[in-house]
This record gives sequence, structure tokens and C-alpha cells, in this order.
Amino acid sequence: MESTNRRLMWHGMFLFLVGLVTGFVEPRFTNVRMGLAAHLEGVMNGTFLVALGAIWNEVQLPSRAKAIAYWTLLYGTYANWFMTTLAAVFGTAALSPISAAGHSGQPWQETLVTAGFMSVGVVIVLSSVLILWGLRARSLR
Repeated sequence: MESTNRRLMWHGMFLFLVGLVTGFVEPRFTNVRMGLAAHLEGVMNGTFLVALGAIWNEVQLPSRAKAIAYWTLLYGTYANWFMTTLAAVFGTAALSPISAAGHSGQPWQETLVTAGFMSVGVVIVLSSVLILWGLRARSLR
């Protein structure tokens, strides 16, 4: 049976590769600056997952909390890359006025990207709190 830490590292390397490929198509996005952000999100979130995979066995949480942390990490990292890429394609300014560089999308596009970024923020904070809780000095075992 494949271990969770190995799966996290696989997803990390996959997302890292997706980020690299995003860098190749960056000039084709409506908002090239946001395309650069999407490239960096893929690379950084991939690296983040690889690092978490390396320490995953040290995270001591009840099984349900650990599963929540795992799935919110995967959702948050992939959705972060996806929403940033979508913002680059649409040229939206949702929650990123500096990267928007004078671009804006249709109202439905702005709403979709805003909701996506908000969900990413919530789940990444949740998973980070769970991971910190699981890494505290006192063992749960």
C-alpha cells in the first residue's frame, strides 16, 4: 500500500511540473503578469507539497483530522494554481489588483475567481493550522 507521504510528494512533483509548463504558455494569457503568478503558484505549491510529504510521518493527528489536512492541502494547492491560471486567462482583477495590471473580466468571471481564491484561502489556513497542531511537541499517541 502506498504511503500518504509518498502520494503528497508525487502530487508535489506533478504540480511543480504543471507550474513549469504554465511558464511556457505564459505569453499566451490575456494577463501575462497573472500568467507569471500562475507559473509561480504551480512551482511553489508543488515544492510545498514535496516538503510536507517529507515531514508527513511526523504529523500526529487523529485519523479524521489528518485526512482533512491531506485533502484540504491537495485542494488548496491545486485550486490555487488553477484559479490563478483562470485569472490569467480571463484577465480578471479579483483579489489581485497589482497583478491585474489594468485588466478586468466579465462580472461572472470576477465572481468565479473571487470565490475560488476565497475558498483556497480558507482551506490553506485550515490545513496549516491542522499541520501545526499535529507537529506540536506533545504526542497524541
